[in-house]
Amino acid sequence: MSDDVPVTAAPAGGAQEARVTDRTGRDRSGRPADRPWTALWVSALALPPLALLAAASWFGRWVRPGADDWCFLPRVRDDGISGLVGKFYLDDNGRVANALLVGAYAKFQVAGHQWYPLISGVLVLAVLWAVAVLALRRAALRTPRGTPLLLAAMTTALFLFVTPNTYKTFYWPAASVSHTLPPVLACAALIPLLLARTRRGRVVAVVVAVLMAAFLATLSEETAIVVVMVLLAALLVSGRVVPADRGFVRLWCAGGIAGTAAGALVLITSPGSMNRRERFGAETTSLLAPDSLAASLRAFAEITVTVVTTWQYVGAVAVGVLLGLLCRRADGTTPRPPAHRPLLTAAGLLTLLVSGYLCTVIAYPVFQDRVSDPSANRLWNDYLLLYVILLVGAGALLGLAARRYLRRTAPAKAVCAALCVLVCVGPAISLTDLDTAMRARAEKWDAQDRRLREGAAAGERVLPYERLVISQMLEPFSEGGERYWPGGCVADLYGLDRVTDGARGR
Repeated sequence: MSDDVPVTAAPAGGAQEARVTDRTGRDRSGRPADRPWTALWVSALALPPLALLAAASWFGRWVRPGADDWCFLPRVRDDGISGLVGKFYLDDNGRVANALLVGAYAKFQVAGHQWYPLISGVLVLAVLWAVAVLALRRAALRTPRGTPLLLAAMTTALFLFVTPNTYKTFYWPAASVSHTLPPVLACAALIPLLLARTRRGRVVAVVVAVLMAAFLATLSEETAIVVVMVLLAALLVSGRVVPADRGFVRLWCAGGIAGTAAGALVLITSPGSMNRRERFGAETTSLLAPDSLAASLRAFAEITVTVVTTWQYVGAVAVGVLLGLLCRRADGTTPRPPAHRPLLTAAGLLTLLVSGYLCTVIAYPVFQDRVSDPSANRLWNDYLLLYVILLVGAGALLGLAARRYLRRTAPAKAVCAALCVLVCVGPAISLTDLDTAMRARAEKWDAQDRRLREGAAAGERVLPYERLVISQMLEPFSEGGERYWPGGCVADLYGLDRVTDGARGR
C-alpha cells in the first residue's frame, strides 16, 4: 500500500493555486517541496513501533490455552463452529458473532492460539493504515511519504502494548476477540465511507455500516455502546463541521445506529443473554440501581486516572503534532486549524467519557470492583482505541496551531520524534519479560499436555493437573484450590472424568 497522499482537489474555502517550483525545489510561496530526507526520517520513526509489533507477533509462538479456552477447544473439536455458535446463543451470552470468531481460531486448536497474535496484529495495523491514508486524502492534505504508516504503527503499538496486562489484550484470543478487535473492526467500516465517490459507492458504504454495526452488537456490547455514542456525536455536529455530502454522512451514521439496534435486539432476546443476566444479576433494574451506578462511576474514575497517568500515551500526541507540522494542502500552502475545533474537542471528550462510563456500567455486575483492576484492563480496550485516536487528533490541532506562531518548527519536530522513540522503550522491556514468562509456561504446558494425553490413552479416568498461571489468567483450582472451573473443560479436552489438584498431590 502506498502511503503517499497526493491530492488534486482544492481545499474548501479557497481557490486552488498552481504549484510551481524552481530549481531549488521550493514552491511559489517559499515553502520547501517534498524532500527525500523528510520522508526518510518520518518512515524511520515508524520502525520502533513496527519492531514492537513484529517481536510481539513472534513471541506468540509461546501462547498456550488457558481460562475460557479450555472450554472452547473441546466444544469446537467435537461439534464444530456451529456447535459453539449454538452454545453461545442458547446458553452462554448470545454473542453469535463472538462465537464465529472464537470458533475460527479454536478450530485449529493450539496452533490457532499461536497464530492469532500475528494475524490480529497485522489486521489492526492494516486497518489503521488504510484509514489514515484515506482520511488524509479526503481531507485534501498532502504529507511526506511514510506519515500514514507512522500514524498507524504508533496507534497500534500504544493500543496493544501500553497496557497493564498485554497478555490479555494481545495474546489471549478470547479477550482480544471480545474487546481488542471490535473497535478496530468499527474503524474498518470507515474505509467504504472514505472511498465513496459515486452513488453506488455511497450505497455500499451505508450497507457496510449497517452490517458491521449489527455484527459488532453481537460481538461486543461495550464496543456497540462506543459506536453508538460516536455516531450520535457525529450526527449532532455534522451540521456545522461537515462542509459537503452532509446528507450522506447523516444517512451513514443513521444506518450504523440502526444496525447496532438490530444486532442488540438479537443479542438481548437470545436465551444465552437471558441466562447470563440472571446468572450475574445484571437485569435492567440492577444495572440502573443507584448503588450500581455510583460504584460504576467510582470504578470509571479509577480507570481514567490509570489511563491518563500512563505517560506513554504522549506518543499519540507527539505523532499527531508531527502530522500537524508536516501536512500541506495540495497547492503547497499551510492548512489552518479547523474553524470548529472547540466544538470538535468538546464532542470528542464528551463522547469518550460517556461511552467509557456506560461500558463500565454494563460490565460492573459481572466484575464488580475488579472492573477497574489492572487484571481486567481488557474491558477498557473497547474505548481505549478511541482515546488514542483522539490524542492523535488533539496533537494534530496543536501542530497546526504551532505552525502559526513558531518561526522554526525543527525543534518541535525533534522533540516529537524523540518522544515517538522513547515511548516504545517501556513496552519493549515489558514484552521481553512477558516472552520469558510465556516460554517457561509453554514448556511446562507441553510437558503436562503429553502426560495427560498419554494417561488418557492408557485408560486413566482421573489425573492430576498442575496450575500454570500467567498474567493473572484463571486456571483450575484457583482460590486456594477451592474453585474447580475450568477443570471440567480440561477433563473434556483430554477425555477424562475429572482432573485433581496437582499441587495438593505433591
